[in-house]
Amino acid sequence: MHLLKKYIAVSVIIASLTSALKADVSLPNIFGNHMVLQRDQANPVWGKADPGEKITVTIGDQSHSTFADADGKWRVTIDPLKVGGPYELVVSGNNEIRFEDVLAGEVWLCSGQSNMQWSVKLSNNAELEIVSANYPQIRLISVPQVASQTPKENFNGKWSICSPDTVADFSAVGYFFGRRIHNTLGVPVGLIDNAWGGSAAEAWIPRDILEADPRYSQLLEKWDTRAAEYTDEIHEQKVAEYKAKVREWEDQGKQGGRPRGPRDPRKNQQRPANLYNGVLSPTIGYGIRGTIWYQGEANTGRAYQYRHTFPLMIETWRNEWGQGDFPFYWVQLADFKEESDVPRESHWAELREAQTMTMDVVSNGGEAVIIDAGEGRDIHPRDKQTVANRLARWALANDYGYDIDFQSPRYSNMEIDGNTVTLTFDHVSNGGLYSFDVKEPRGFAIAGEDKKFVWAEAKINGKNQVIVTSEAVAEPVSVRYNWDINPIGNLYDRNGLAVTPFRTDDWPGVTINNVK
Repeated sequence: MHLLKKYIAVSVIIASLTSALKADVSLPNIFGNHMVLQRDQANPVWGKADPGEKITVTIGDQSHSTFADADGKWRVTIDPLKVGGPYELVVSGNNEIRFEDVLAGEVWLCSGQSNMQWSVKLSNNAELEIVSANYPQIRLISVPQVASQTPKENFNGKWSICSPDTVADFSAVGYFFGRRIHNTLGVPVGLIDNAWGGSAAEAWIPRDILEADPRYSQLLEKWDTRAAEYTDEIHEQKVAEYKAKVREWEDQGKQGGRPRGPRDPRKNQQRPANLYNGVLSPTIGYGIRGTIWYQGEANTGRAYQYRHTFPLMIETWRNEWGQGDFPFYWVQLADFKEESDVPRESHWAELREAQTMTMDVVSNGGEAVIIDAGEGRDIHPRDKQTVANRLARWALANDYGYDIDFQSPRYSNMEIDGNTVTLTFDHVSNGGLYSFDVKEPRGFAIAGEDKKFVWAEAKINGKNQVIVTSEAVAEPVSVRYNWDINPIGNLYDRNGLAVTPFRTDDWPGVTINNVK
């Protein structure tokens, strides 16, 4: 009997150890309670388990099984779901996970830098927007700011139901966009916010993609050198110096701005690949309808390079997602800083041009022009509602079939007759062009072969033309409109869509040789 008891005890211990060695089936945090799954398309679900472990995923009346591979990774694809819910998603292996209150609707990724990160509580009409944010079928999730040179598989975050208690810190552009989609379609909307203030486009691209193109060699070399020269010891010293400055600032009554903490270039949001790996990677593959993007300020010094970088980023995301050419809509940079009394060159204008040119090389993409919605004193305009509305026009027209105007008028061609230039525009609404505030269109400059621009007199001709001229230019060859960091243009269509800034020449700009 004594031996039998020992045998039983040992058997229990062995069974317990065997059970402990088995890894619980798990999923990344992009999956969770209250999530929204993209309706009407097959969606992948993935996670980890023991190698060889059988995994079963059920939702609604469908069930899918697979086995974890040698690395413990598994993946299934669930059949398209009709809009609605709530569903329960159950994942079973050695253990069981249940995700409740799952809806099927429209899922959009909200990405970019600080103007996409900018929160509802810091935007126009913040109090009103927050107290009225009672939208239980809008779901929100934010990805923390983690920089990495190796891909991350998960992040610390969870889905929440949109309410006055949860919306304040969420992306304003993302929320206002999602609310417009929800109110129009009457379906659940899921919003994934991974924006990071100050981020550069190349930080959102994998390193191997950048290494394969020699035009990024100097940029990569610069960041590699910075990262190699910055050690943990240097960082600790800078942190100590920062703390001393903060104490001094506090002792002096907190006069002036709080000292800024040290920035580790190894974890910088502009270092190539850092955000692709740390922020985007954990969400890649999750079923989405598309992406809205607000970024470019960090790349204005290399605007010509952005002509390639931005389309490359979009192409890379689409390839990695494996969901085809999903919609990708971006915000053109707003007006900013001081106005100028005379026409001048501008790196911001060149960046806007690069953004507009992206429409010509990227399918299923579009640009929301907000040249009229900025603030000279602040790089972060508070009017995020206008931004979201112009993005929503693209989605509602292109993806959801609404017969509305969505693209800002855009320069098409010009005809020169003596000292007069006639400009023709595409994408003008039936109401025609309209000059805001005053009758005469402003913001046009004209130049001859000497490339010296002067302000031009302008007038609207019919629905889609503008005639420009200047007594100072007898033989014009080029016209520019809203070509400055903070231009003074006032030309719209009758829907209030601002005319896209442009130039008719291709003369070398101020950023043409900047590559790092």
